[in-house]
Formats: sequence, C-alpha cells, structure tokens
Amino acid sequence: MTKHHKKLFALAAIASIGLFASTAFAQDVIVNGTDEIPYAIDGRKVVTRSGFGLCWRTGYWTAAAAETAPAGEFVVGCGCDADLIPREKCEVTRVEEKPDVVEVDENKVSLEQRKFALSADVLFDFSKDVLKPEGRAALDGVVNEIRTQNVKLELFVVVGHTDRIGGDVPNQRLSERRAASVKSYLVTQGIEASYIHTEGRGRMQPVTGTSCNDIRARQVLIDCLQPDRRVDIEITGTIQN
Repeated sequence: MTKHHKKLFALAAIASIGLFASTAFAQDVIVNGTDEIPYAIDGRKVVTRSGFGLCWRTGYWTAAAAETAPAGEFVVGCGCDADLIPREKCEVTRVEEKPDVVEVDENKVSLEQRKFALSADVLFDFSKDVLKPEGRAALDGVVNEIRTQNVKLELFVVVGHTDRIGGDVPNQRLSERRAASVKSYLVTQGIEASYIHTEGRGRMQPVTGTSCNDIRARQVLIDCLQPDRRVDIEITGTIQN
C-alpha cells in the first residue's frame, strides 16, 4: 500500500469513527455486563476510546443495543451516541420532595408559658402554711387569667421557697407544705389535680443575695428577706380560639 493510500485509509477510518460516535460525555463509561456490548471495552469494563475521545463500535452495535445496554446510571449510548438516545434516558430523574404535612388543630393557636411569683407573705402568715384570704384572692387572679385567655392546661408547676431564717430541714418542709396548700386550693377552683406539680426548695434559691447580711435585728431581717419568701407558679398550655 502506497503512502498516499495509507493516508487515505487513515482519514477514512477517522471519518468512520466520527460518524459512529459522540463526545458528549468525556468521562469513562463503565458497562454493567460483558455479553453483546455494542462498544469495545477494556478489562475494567470501561468503554475504550480513540485518540479523539470517540467510542469504538463492535459488531454487536445497533441503535437498540446502544439504547438498552446498561452502563451505571444510564444506558451505554448516553456516553457514546447521546444524539441517538432519547433524552430522558440520559438525564437524572428528579423526584420532587414533598414537605411533611403537619396536621394543625385549628382550635389551637399557640403554646402559652406564663410565670407568676407570688409573695408568701401575701399567701401565708410568717412561718405558716395555711392560705390567708389575701392569698386565695391572689390565686383566684391566676385562675381567672387562665380562663379569660381560654388556656388548655398542660402543666401547672408550683414551687415553694422560704427565707434563710431557721434550719435547712424545717425550711424545706415548710416550702413543700406551702406548695401543697396552693395546689389544694387550685383544685377547689377547678384546676385538674393531675396537671399540677408541686415541689419545695426551702432556703436554697434566695433572690435577695447579700443585701441583708449586715442586719442583726430580727424583725428588720424578716422584712428585708421578704422577697425570698415566695411561691413561683409556671403555667404551660395552649391558647384556644
């Protein structure tokens, strides 16, 4: 064969490859099988390419084979003859994610959390755990606010506190008895007992800090420590229409 003929032959071969291939996909095309693959593959099952990046067709090649032979996520023709393959076979099918549907009770508007700090001196006499009339009136105000705002209760926490006068044990017991007295009265006013949680923290959480440390006269000290003697109430519930 003359040099002229060799040159013509090489050009014809390149032209032939160009007619039968596409460079739409530059990455490696890995086929999933080995039988009747429409393109030449190497030992890794990767479709081999010419120096121009074109796929080499085998004797098994048909348009149908290129469209059906699997190669990873797509068919093998997507990497070699994309112009012959239906577009939908070479595109990722995206599934639209629908947000989780949360059913909302239209009767519920918002979760309400309220805190009340009631003076123990208003609720009880000093060192006592029996509610005074003024104390019952103060608790009536809390109950009325719940009813006015149409709150469906979820939790009603009552915490009793004392001042630092006296020992730890008697103050702890006094704070627990005061919280229990508040609960008992709230139940008589229609608050479900199962919603009410009580606890006493005695003298462990004062709010006066060191402001009364230099006072020696007993009555003056009692008056100074008044803010420490309190009952904290925290209400959690849902306001309804």
